[in-house]
Amino acid sequence: MTDKSDKALDKRTGTGVAAGRSAPGEIDRFLGAAKQLAPLATGQAGRLVFALDATMSRQPTWDLACSLQARMFEVAATSGGLAVQLVYFRGLAECRASGWVGEPRRLNGLMSGIACQGGQTQIARVLKHVRDEARSVPIRAFVFVGDAMEEEVDALAGLAGELGLRGIRGFLFQEGHDPAASAAFATMARLTGGAHARFDAAAPDSLLDLLRAAAAYAAGGREAMLKLAAGSPAVRGLLGSMDGGRR
Repeated sequence: MTDKSDKALDKRTGTGVAAGRSAPGEIDRFLGAAKQLAPLATGQAGRLVFALDATMSRQPTWDLACSLQARMFEVAATSGGLAVQLVYFRGLAECRASGWVGEPRRLNGLMSGIACQGGQTQIARVLKHVRDEARSVPIRAFVFVGDAMEEEVDALAGLAGELGLRGIRGFLFQEGHDPAASAAFATMARLTGGAHARFDAAAPDSLLDLLRAAAAYAAGGREAMLKLAAGSPAVRGLLGSMDGGRR
């Protein structure tokens, strides 16, 4: 995949397929927006896959993520910059990835045109995509934001283990207290050497601190996270979680 492309992810393999299950007009708008994304300003920018559950229960948090995403770029600017790729799933079988975006305004424009739809989680497809994308571009970390897990945990653990061996840290941010999601998210975080944390959508700063920490890691590694830790209990918590897992 090039920096200007968009693709749907095949349900079984994570490879590109022609189209998902959205209305044709909406797909056309998504494709058009992705094709207009500017190339990255520098090949040295850290790369972060920003994956979100866009099933129906997620609309309020999707809107919150839209409002906060620019802050990820801001905190990473002092550590070499950040390139973000948006991945989302929704509906019965739709999972899509944007091109790599080096400018928050363009990422926000892409996100604001996407509406959540009912469906089940497709976290395995996200992990497969991160694995496959990392074969062509260096990826230091991925973020997944969600509130549920409706898949085979052993399969997710196997994929997370592959990412951990590649040095790709997973930051899994959970809204709510679903026990199946908590267990699965914690397992994936541990196997990637990353971190799992909960946030409250009613308190935007809780998610903001988590996203800023993940962006700092993607741009500048652990040292960049440490710079944020002094002023943020959330960042200190993530570092503690990473220290307790496999690095």
